Amino acid sequence: MAKNLKLTLAYDGHDFAGWQVQPGRATIQGTLVSAIEHLTGEKTLPQGSGRTDAGVHALAQVATVQIESPIPVENLRKALNDVLPTAIRVLAAEEMPPDFHARKSARAKTYRYRIYRQEVCPPFLARYVRHHPYPLNEDAMIAAAPVVVGEHDFTSFAAVDPERNKEGAEANNVRTIFSSQWTREGEELVYTVRGNGFLHHMVRNLVGTFLMVGKGSLTAGDLPRILDLRDRAAAAATAPASGLFLVSVEY
Repeated sequence: MAKNLKLTLAYDGHDFAGWQVQPGRATIQGTLVSAIEHLTGEKTLPQGSGRTDAGVHALAQVATVQIESPIPVENLRKALNDVLPTAIRVLAAEEMPPDFHARKSARAKTYRYRIYRQEVCPPFLARYVRHHPYPLNEDAMIAAAPVVVGEHDFTSFAAVDPERNKEGAEANNVRTIFSSQWTREGEELVYTVRGNGFLHHMVRNLVGTFLMVGKGSLTAGDLPRILDLRDRAAAAATAPASGLFLVSVEY
């Protein structure tokens, strides 16, 4: 009988084309598929809590996968770390009830975005931050962050994705944000957001818009108007992937 396994993963997304399997490209899901098949001989498709984009990192992504192998779960975790590239680590593995699903069972997620503010970005940090040494009104950004807390239609902050919308059905872009804050942590300005779910590019589009507040092109008062317009063109450009981390998934 198949076991339903919950895998908690950390990964450096810099050299991967995101989570989802793509022909001819290295992805987190695809690499995990190959590692499991190598160890068990089984063809699986682990389901993640969400699809992180190319270049996005994870401190604790969650995936579920069904396997028949008799290998004890803890031994499987160790074996996976032996065959996976060092950029992907399985932090924990545990057997779950059959109805547990990494995405459908999730109740909340937390993302973090890091902006390095000094003139010279250390080479060892460059792939994990957005380097922005230019003037910003950080206090204005800190004050604007809570405006997006609550239940809103986040269409203005969702990537326009023809593939996802090709059926022509109207997407439900309503999400609830539980907390949204900018903090100064040493040389970095860090955005942390926790919500019940996030749309494609939503966090990076929020960060890009908050940066426009920091530059003085927008104010906190513009954010409700941008939300109400439900138009991607109303918000700012998408921030680069390098600074974004999936921090945790709650069940």
